[in-house]
This record gives sequence, C-alpha cells and structure tokens, in this order.
Amino acid sequence: MQQKETNILIIGAGLTGLTLAYRLRKTGLSAHILEARNRIGGRIETLRKEDIAPLEMGATWLGKKHTALVALLDELQLDVFEQKLGDRAIYEPISTSPPQLVQLPPNDAPSFRIQHGSDVLIDALAKHIPSSKVSLNQQVIAIEKQGDKLVVNTQDAIFIADKVVSTLPPYLFAKTIQLQEALPDQTRAILQQTHTWMGESIKVALTYKTPFWRAKNISGTIFSNVGPIPEMYDHSNVEDDKYALKGFLNGVYFSLSKAERLALVLKQLRKYFGTKADDYLTYEEKVWCNEPFTFTPYASHVLPHQNNGHPLLRQAYWDGRLFLAGSETAHLFPGYMDGAVRSANFVAQQLIASMEKA
Repeated sequence: MQQKETNILIIGAGLTGLTLAYRLRKTGLSAHILEARNRIGGRIETLRKEDIAPLEMGATWLGKKHTALVALLDELQLDVFEQKLGDRAIYEPISTSPPQLVQLPPNDAPSFRIQHGSDVLIDALAKHIPSSKVSLNQQVIAIEKQGDKLVVNTQDAIFIADKVVSTLPPYLFAKTIQLQEALPDQTRAILQQTHTWMGESIKVALTYKTPFWRAKNISGTIFSNVGPIPEMYDHSNVEDDKYALKGFLNGVYFSLSKAERLALVLKQLRKYFGTKADDYLTYEEKVWCNEPFTFTPYASHVLPHQNNGHPLLRQAYWDGRLFLAGSETAHLFPGYMDGAVRSANFVAQQLIASMEKA
C-alpha cells in the first residue's frame, strides 16, 4: 500500500479544495488533494460535446454580491456574461389554468454565468497546482491520530499530514469518514443536520439548432408551480451561436429512468412551444442524489439550507489539526460558489497563521 506525506492534506478537489491549494501555493506549505471521483470540480460539472452549447450540470450562476468569487475570477482573468432572461416569462400558477406570459420587472441584480463554462474556473485553478499534488479515485475512509500527525486512509493508500482539511459536504463527511476520535457532541449533531447543497437537485438541459423560444417576444424563462420543471432558462453559449434550455426537474422524479424524465420534460415544454420542443439535438441530465461523492440520504428530515453557515462548521478540531471547509460552512452565501471560495480563503488564513506561530 502506497504511503505519502504532506504538510496539508485536502479532501475534495471541488472549488473549495482547489481554491485552498491555490491560496497555499506560495506559502511554503506542501498541500496535496485527495479526490474520490475520477475528475476534479466536485459540484461544478460542465458537460461538453462537439457542436452544442456547454451545459452546466452543477453550479451555474453568480451575482455582483458574490464578491469573493468575483475577486477570484478577476484574479484569474476570467470573464462573466449576463444570464439572458428576456422581457417576459412563461408562468404557470396553477394546474387548472393555462400558462401565462408575464412581464418581468427590471432586474437590478442580474445573474451572471462564467464565460465558456463554469469549469474554466476549475481548469484555471488547476493550472497553478502540480498534477502530482492531486490524487483522483481516492475515497477517504478513515482519519486517525498518530503522534503529532494525522493519518488518512483511502481504499489503497495512506497519507500522513500535519493538518487535514475536509471540503466534503458536512453531512457526507459525518456519514462516510470514520474518525478515530469523535468530534464534540454538538458538532456531530450539527454535521448530521446540515443540508447538502444541490443534493436533491435534478438538472435537465436540451440543446437545439435554433432558439425558437425567443420568437414572438417570449423567452426561455419559465416559472411553473405545476411542474415537473419549476424553473428553466435560456442556456445558450456566450457567443450566442449554440442554443440550449436548462432548468431543474422536481427532485421527486429521481427514481425514474432517463427516458421517463425526458418524456415529462417534453410534455411540459410542448404546452409552451408546441412540437418545436421535440426538435432537440441532445438531452442531458444530472441527478445529484445519485452521486455518492456528493450526497448520501439523510437519516432524519433536514430542511433546505438547514445549518448552512453554522459557526461550528468553521472551527478547527483535534488541537487545530482537523478543519472543516466547503461551501456549506461559509459565513456568507453558504451553498453557492461564492461560499466555496470564502471557505477556502478563511481556512487558508487559518493555516497560514498557524504556520507563522510554529
């Protein structure tokens, strides 16, 4: 069984883990990232296929208020573009009435997307991290103390570190990693009652040759209380030469087949656009509750956003050697990409401060 040593071991190569490693790169600390998936990015996943628009199956939008994320994008010289909403939206308030066209009010706080796909942020961060410092297909099973070191066990390797930072969703961390020494009771209770952002989401997207939904002064913006799609938006690329619609499917449909979900999606879109909805090029979806390295079923009922940003999720444990990080832990905008960046910045400051004291 292979064995490696490092100063800082980061569990998870999502936005938090990569931003943390990026922040530590000039400190003299050696940081190594373990990722259970066979790819980096975590809950950022941009699906790319030839001749279709990049499709965000995970984190997508940001706003000007997300200042930590905006600052990182500026630092990496990455641009954003405004989400196209149109002047009017299709709205279904109740099942017994037909869909309506409603005027959208002026939007003083528009949403933006990262030009060319959210994954360009992941790729830009990864360029600053040596590939030898990222180990894929390494699911962490247990963490234990060994003298003044922490020993992290995966299915086929052992990693020894001075400090360990988990960027997993807090509930996933609590349920899937065995700790030699239990965390305080109150912290464990919070971990087991913390909502996992995107865990219940189903993202669906259809690509088209033309943006027919822009005809007759309507748009691809859909809000429905009837469903099964509660929200959908124009998801065309920044160059506006490849066209798509992307939205959310109600999470109750997670157990259906892909073909069954597609049938539901098309049935709803036909109500608005007629048979043009059937002329799609590709249909893509992501059922996040089926992603074991993001989500595991809750043992008891957890409300949306419950305990996201709780202060106990930002404390260091095991004498300052074990840190919790990740979007759900951030004090502002937990769950969003901005929260992931804020968490990375916060933990980086803690690690750097502890190094200076040593």
